[in-house]
Amino acid sequence: MGGGNYSGVTEFILVGLTDSIQMRAVLFVLFLPIYVLSVTGNLGLIGLIGLSPRRHTPMYFFLSHLAFVDFCYTSSITPNMLVDLVVELKSISFLACAIQVCCFITFINVEIFLLALMAYDRYVAICHPLLYTTVMSWKLCTQLVAGTYLYCFLVGFFHTFLTFRFSYCDSNVINHFYCDEVPLLALSCSDTRIKERLIFAFAGFNTLGSLLIVLISYIFILLAILRIRSSEGRYKAFSTCASHLTSVTIFYGTIIFMYLQPKSNHSLDTDKIASVFYTIVIPMLNPLIYSLRNQEVKGALKKKIGKISCMTPRVQFIK
Repeated sequence: MGGGNYSGVTEFILVGLTDSIQMRAVLFVLFLPIYVLSVTGNLGLIGLIGLSPRRHTPMYFFLSHLAFVDFCYTSSITPNMLVDLVVELKSISFLACAIQVCCFITFINVEIFLLALMAYDRYVAICHPLLYTTVMSWKLCTQLVAGTYLYCFLVGFFHTFLTFRFSYCDSNVINHFYCDEVPLLALSCSDTRIKERLIFAFAGFNTLGSLLIVLISYIFILLAILRIRSSEGRYKAFSTCASHLTSVTIFYGTIIFMYLQPKSNHSLDTDKIASVFYTIVIPMLNPLIYSLRNQEVKGALKKKIGKISCMTPRVQFIK
């Protein structure tokens, strides 16, 4: 590994998604409302859960953190990307690039483990309903979430520190629309083989470890649902997992597509497409999925909208 950044690089140039001015305008018009919807949806979901005492349960506790993480990691990338779509020189400072890498690695890993924690929560709720409040205590839930944030931040800081210790001596042009480790390492004139192995090891452990928890949890959930005699009972049990299962399928499906495709088909342009999906689209989809498929969330949302409409002063016209 390189002993430090001796290249004197003070900023990087981002290639972005496209060079076409017309296409950049189209993407800006497309991504701006998606980002606004994502921010509104995730912050609204957090507020809705916080203001509803009935939803102060482990499931909604994890959901509020999932919404917070979605807001954080899309906000660490999308605003800068939107600016780059309307400016000619898409530059980012060395420090801002390092912060973006650290934030992205941290929050994307937190999301991975939160989805696993939510799967375990559903497993306990369906397979051991009488022990649910005992097993999923507030102390345990808080410790699990705090431990997840701490571990993922340390992972993010560790990888960022190593990445920005390398020397960048040939080019400062990153073939991506945000600062990401893989295109950054491609620019380095240092020996990055150990770092690449570390990326693979950590990504494999975090992704496969969390996915294993999800798969085992849902195997037991499926077996428990099949033992329920009434179709209404099976539907009710499955409906409590439907939103989470949808989010898991979309999120892990994107990651598997990105990392498990053959090397011959792999390119940074393909990475860009997948990155758009899980940095911009998925953070918007999650609050929609949980709002549309969860009857309690829909009910709470209707009540809040009803209260707001009742509080709105009505103008009476005098004839």
